[in-house]
Amino acid sequence: MSHLLRSALAALALAASATAGLAAETKPNIVYIVADDLGYADVGFHGSDIRTPSIDELAAGGARLEQFYAQPMCTPTRAALMTGRYPLRYGLQSFVILPEQTYGIPADETLMPQLLKRTGYDTAIIGKWHLGHADKALFPDARGFDYQYGPLIGEIDYNTHKVHGALDWYRDGKPLHEEGYSTTLIGQDAVRYIDSRSTDKPFFLYLAFNAPHTPFQAPSAYLDRYKDIADPNRRAYAAMVSAMDDQIGDVLAALDKKGLRDNTLVFFQSDNGGVRDAMFAGEIATNGDLPASNAPWRDGKGSLYEGGTHVVALANWPGHIQPEKVDGMMHVVDMLPTILGRAGGATTGTKPLDGMDVWNTIATNAPSPRSEIVYNVEMFRGAVREGDMKLIWQTPLPQRLELYDLAKDPTEKTNLATERPADVASLQARIQALAGEMAKSQFMQATMKAYLGRDHADPAFPNEPGFFDQVAD
Repeated sequence: MSHLLRSALAALALAASATAGLAAETKPNIVYIVADDLGYADVGFHGSDIRTPSIDELAAGGARLEQFYAQPMCTPTRAALMTGRYPLRYGLQSFVILPEQTYGIPADETLMPQLLKRTGYDTAIIGKWHLGHADKALFPDARGFDYQYGPLIGEIDYNTHKVHGALDWYRDGKPLHEEGYSTTLIGQDAVRYIDSRSTDKPFFLYLAFNAPHTPFQAPSAYLDRYKDIADPNRRAYAAMVSAMDDQIGDVLAALDKKGLRDNTLVFFQSDNGGVRDAMFAGEIATNGDLPASNAPWRDGKGSLYEGGTHVVALANWPGHIQPEKVDGMMHVVDMLPTILGRAGGATTGTKPLDGMDVWNTIATNAPSPRSEIVYNVEMFRGAVREGDMKLIWQTPLPQRLELYDLAKDPTEKTNLATERPADVASLQARIQALAGEMAKSQFMQATMKAYLGRDHADPAFPNEPGFFDQVAD
């Protein structure tokens, strides 16, 4: 039998298994790994000088998801992952939850771990949460996770585990004073969790590193790996990525040792693009150039250009996913229905999902069912892609419209807005429709309340109709 024929038959068999359901197989364990502010170009399989052998191994043996989109910032992406719904639906579309803010993901949103528990999974979050920290009703253990370890906010010092001088390190919702480098501690706890699992019950492990988010801190042993990098920020950043990669390698080794690797579906993604604008760099001095690279995409974290949302991503499940580059469009909201489909679960009880089951695209490189990407919609901007055409609409006066043909211009250099008014009008209408469905931004409301120093229900607050709605929507 020829090599080509064997390859063709193998591909057909894999395609059949991808659509045959779970009637004759065990539900897979799911390990969903999220990096924090990782640049698109800062992994080995994208040609980086940063060494990431564990991530590269996953990519080589799985699907390299080369058109995977997240939200421009941390909290919105994590909310989209957990709900399968755009954050604009429930007020988490703007910025991130700050340490002093008290809101979180609304209680009437049904989250992925809750749905997986219904179908028999143990659930754990090890690492960063950032979907609510001011009230125990917002903690992970109140939202479907059986086990929790790590920071609830995430912009922590890697060694003290503090943010703004306050401890942000917990186990099962209780403050934990513990020494160690946070990336290493998160990886070690994930290994312990895997070691403790029973092989007769599936688990969902949400492994959310805070690396390589600022501040740029790494142990000397990792810094020494990159003595050839002169810039101190880039050197520390590279060391942080390698430290995370080592921990991912240990997690994969633990799965192998336990005999679970062949029945474990592993995802890896960054929550948004790497930081290129000091405004989004957090509580650090940003002397010199910021170190993340999102090449070839434009800009980075916080922006609606490709560098903010077109993120590094992959999926790996031995024997179930063809090892190849996958160019079909997918969005982080698609992960909930896709994972539930593999777990034999149902989305019953959720609000209407924006996500689609993209399993066949991931597993066999079939055409994606998705033609639209919603980058984000807020009161002051919005961006939507339909097919290859992408519109960015900055709405504060003077408004700015930018239209790009991503097939011909993936780096967004040539604005076609004046040349293609019909495409502009169509995409503007879509953004306007989404804005009409948008919940008020919880970040804007909390920020305005803090700025004004009083609740809008206060009798002393201006009583013009709709005043608060106008300033805080």
